[in-house]
Amino acid sequence: MKNKKPQNKNSFNQYWIYGGIILLFLLINVFFGSAGSQDSAATTPSKFFEFVKDGDVEKIEIINKREVRVFLTRDAELKDIHRNTVSTSLLSISNKAPNYKFEFGDLQNFENNLAIVSRENNINVETNYVTEQNYWGDFLISLLPFILIIAIWIFIMRRMSSSAGGAGGQIFSIGKSKAKLFDAKSDMKITFKDVAGLEGAKEEVQEIVDFLKNPKKYTALGGKIPKGALLIGAPGTGKTLLAKAVAGEAQVPFYSLSGSDFVEMFVGVGASRVRDLFKQAKEKSPSIVFIDEIDAIGRARGKSNFTGSNDERENTLNQLLTEMDGFGTNTNVIVVAATNRADVLDKALMRAGRFDRQIYVDLPDIRERKMIFEVHLRPLKKAASVDVDFLSKQTPGFSGADIANVCNEAALIAARKNKKSVGKQDFLDAVDRIVGGLEKKNKIVTEDEKKAVAYHEAGHATISWMLEHASPLVKVTIVPRGKSLGAAWYLPEERLIVRPEQMLDEMCAALGGRAAEKVVFNKISTGALSDLEKVTKQARAMVTVYGLNEKVGNLTYYDSSNGNEYGFTKPYSEQTAETIDKEISLIIENQYKRALKILKKNKKKLIQLAELLLKKEVIFKDNLEEIFGKRPFQKKEKSKKKKLIILSFYIDPRVS
Repeated sequence: MKNKKPQNKNSFNQYWIYGGIILLFLLINVFFGSAGSQDSAATTPSKFFEFVKDGDVEKIEIINKREVRVFLTRDAELKDIHRNTVSTSLLSISNKAPNYKFEFGDLQNFENNLAIVSRENNINVETNYVTEQNYWGDFLISLLPFILIIAIWIFIMRRMSSSAGGAGGQIFSIGKSKAKLFDAKSDMKITFKDVAGLEGAKEEVQEIVDFLKNPKKYTALGGKIPKGALLIGAPGTGKTLLAKAVAGEAQVPFYSLSGSDFVEMFVGVGASRVRDLFKQAKEKSPSIVFIDEIDAIGRARGKSNFTGSNDERENTLNQLLTEMDGFGTNTNVIVVAATNRADVLDKALMRAGRFDRQIYVDLPDIRERKMIFEVHLRPLKKAASVDVDFLSKQTPGFSGADIANVCNEAALIAARKNKKSVGKQDFLDAVDRIVGGLEKKNKIVTEDEKKAVAYHEAGHATISWMLEHASPLVKVTIVPRGKSLGAAWYLPEERLIVRPEQMLDEMCAALGGRAAEKVVFNKISTGALSDLEKVTKQARAMVTVYGLNEKVGNLTYYDSSNGNEYGFTKPYSEQTAETIDKEISLIIENQYKRALKILKKNKKKLIQLAELLLKKEVIFKDNLEEIFGKRPFQKKEKSKKKKLIILSFYIDPRVS
């Protein structure tokens, strides 16, 4: 389908009017301001006095005490020497124009010389003194500030009323769409080859692109083009990158904008921008419209409107619903949207006929992480020691954006150390930097605090080593990093399902730090804040979300539809709430007692590990094997999928 751009028949430019007015003022100034002298021949005072001696001068006019205009007699004008000085100007028909003009220095000297010449030659020259004013010139000069102000105002208004995507607020085009257009001629170079992993999501999106390129392939079988595709996934998983790849592959007009671009303080602007966006997309159909962070306008209606007033976001959403599937909609416009908050979107937006496809973009597994690393390692000068398989195993739960950040940080660390290439250790340091924060070796820590941190982290390491389902240890450090005074790195199994015993072992390991302080010093501190937060969330999830508590039973109070957004009413009674609180507390205390029991049994090894940590500041898995021996539990299955590297922090009590 070829679309003809509407031609503007009225090609008249209003700036011609401004130019004509200025030209008129200049002409008036030229003809009327200095008409008396524009055609006069220039001469000198010495020649003038020669003309006086010859009796050729009839009269003179002294203008503003600096210029002399000379009028010759009729007889003198017939002489050959003066013949070319006779005025032929149209303005001199009624008034005789001067034949000569010249400027003098001092008026008094000029008058004295003229008197001497006149007296010696017995000639009387009529002398008139004239004061002239250039009224039009003075008028224009007085108008100049106003002209400048008006010109600046016109310039600003023109800029503001220009395209909706331009700078400024666009007062005159505030209802215009702010979508950025990418077409085949644009510099959009990202294709599906640049998108590593996301195989399932790529396959579904590629089908949409193929439909636009070869519609007959599908319509011949009676198929219809989908109205929209919704990309759902955690932040950094590659939703926007996938949309950029669609723009690069589609070879059709691609409109890109954010959900917040519709929202404005003025009423009706959002709906107007939606209409304008789809109008532009229909004019260039077939086309694709990409709305990033659609949850900015697509939130469920009626939840944020307490007063019953007309909500601007709801109006914008209503217009979007109408444009996607309503009367007069065009099937050649596909809407692709991305969000990480699919739970808050309106059900009408999610139904078939609007977003026909909901494409889930998950965190990459170990195989996909390897592919992503290979993409981001291409521009880097990496050392031979860098093993992509090792890096992918060390980054469970990392998103595509996290992996890109790891590669960049590794390059920066290597450059900081003046290396010629990026090595394996640089990548490990980059992972530590991103997950744990920047090392602060110059932070002032007292000996007692350092000792407490060492035993705290040693407690974590001991418990995790002694429990079957706890995450295996990678390293422990007491070097301050970020907000923490010490940290322990674990490499968790990537599980698809989690059993109660696995959660309990992880909780016990998290409480190992506080338990170690209690066993060794018979005191506890505020350093276990992050551990307690983690444990409390896990225990609450076991009781209220996953139904893993016998007393509460097989119940869940989790609402995936987010129907009780504001939580005015609890989905359980006060008695049940009391039971939940008791069970959460009981689970945590039981695991704390369990940690105390294990540490008391292995107190000597705990002290040995803590002393080693105080000496070296950083210890690894090999150091634990030397003290505790081989871990008695073997890995039963290969890793699949779970969460980010688990960290246990000893929080600085001075940090709020």
